[in-house]
Amino acid sequence: MSKQYTRSEVASSSNSKNQTLFIIHDKVYNVTSFLNEHPGGEEILVDHGGKDASEDFDDVGHSKDALDLMKKYLVGELVESERTGGKPKQTWTSDYSKDKQDKENQGLSPFVWVSVLAAVMAVVYFVYL
Repeated sequence: MSKQYTRSEVASSSNSKNQTLFIIHDKVYNVTSFLNEHPGGEEILVDHGGKDASEDFDDVGHSKDALDLMKKYLVGELVESERTGGKPKQTWTSDYSKDKQDKENQGLSPFVWVSVLAAVMAVVYFVYL
């Protein structure tokens, strides 16, 4: 069972760059070791330290890789009485992969087939009629 935190414990435990904890969807994350690696800069993480960052996190639209990376920084969850039960919003994610692109590029598009058929019909029309 993971460690249980109250909102006040998260707020008091998060003291800028020395320890940065925040809440996302009732889960508590310690991102102190990730501050220098965050693509959006450490300031945004430090600014959200000690707070519930769920809404801002969802609004950004993180990639699937970012969502998977979050598991590494999970340190606990809020106590039952302080949970909001909020679920992640359905947002844009950059899950477009090379495999998906390859599947889309298989075969000729309908436009090409129609163009070829029109050209063949034009040749037949002018040669035989």
